[in-house]
Amino acid sequence: MLVTDGERVLLGRQPVWPEGFYSALAGFVEPGESLEEAVAREVREESGIDVSGPRYVSSQPWPFPGSLMLGFTASHASGEPAVGDGELEDVRWFSRTEVAAAAAGDGPLHLPPPIAIARRLIDGWLA
Repeated sequence: MLVTDGERVLLGRQPVWPEGFYSALAGFVEPGESLEEAVAREVREESGIDVSGPRYVSSQPWPFPGSLMLGFTASHASGEPAVGDGELEDVRWFSRTEVAAAAAGDGPLHLPPPIAIARRLIDGWLA
């Protein structure tokens, strides 16, 4: 799930990832909720951010049997980023300039590889 707010994007970092590595947020759909509800819930749980207008973008196979990654974008509605449910070590806004530099291999921010759905979401936002 890639949350955007104009010229900035919300990215999170798991504690096991290499220093400076950030990605789009991710989560699981709970029984009885729509995909859009899952996006809103997971973003709120992980970051304290409320979103509006979740929009499906694409999908990617996932290595767990019977699972599929679905890529969504959503707009920031309210709230400031704060680590929520303990899955992330850090969550914060990054500017388009910072993300573009990382996509070009420059700067302290590191992004997922181009094959990852999170990176495709990020590259789509940059375009």
